[in-house]
Amino acid sequence: MREFIVAIRVFIVLTILTGVLYPLAVTGIAQAAFKDKANGSLITQDGKWVGSHFIGQAFDDLKYFWSRPSATSPVSYNAASSSGSNLSATNSALMEAIEVRVKALRDADPGQKEAVPTELVTASGSGLDPHISPAAADYQALRVARIRGKSVEEIKQLILKHSTGPDLGVLGESVVNVLELNLDLDKK
Repeated sequence: MREFIVAIRVFIVLTILTGVLYPLAVTGIAQAAFKDKANGSLITQDGKWVGSHFIGQAFDDLKYFWSRPSATSPVSYNAASSSGSNLSATNSALMEAIEVRVKALRDADPGQKEAVPTELVTASGSGLDPHISPAAADYQALRVARIRGKSVEEIKQLILKHSTGPDLGVLGESVVNVLELNLDLDKK
């Protein structure tokens, strides 16, 4: 019986330490030191939440840069359901989806004759990627410039402004945050 009482006391103490005090301490430190990141790195405009730096959004209006497709369900870019499509490269459903996406990009910009960048027709591993490569943004620059009545050079300068290099200079690739780029386009 004595061992049982000791076990209950240890259980209660550890529950308070690891289930209450530790989470409160970590949350407090995060709120004090990294408030923006701890709260989801939200992007606000005119006092309204418009998105997050880390979760992609769907754009299909011709005047905007389009994001990578999302494989989340039941709706695209569902942060509560992060997942890739899990379809193999030889899967007919994936091939059909890619063909539909390529056709949509070609229909949106019939003058664009370059090869469609892979990331514009395939979902990322998480299905939530907010970034595209500078090459994928450049692919769309002519369409966006034409629709918005801007020069391609102006649009490419915005792409460059919103491009970030690899982490620590060597990890990953250069990327462009699509939401931030589109918000800046609307300001111009």
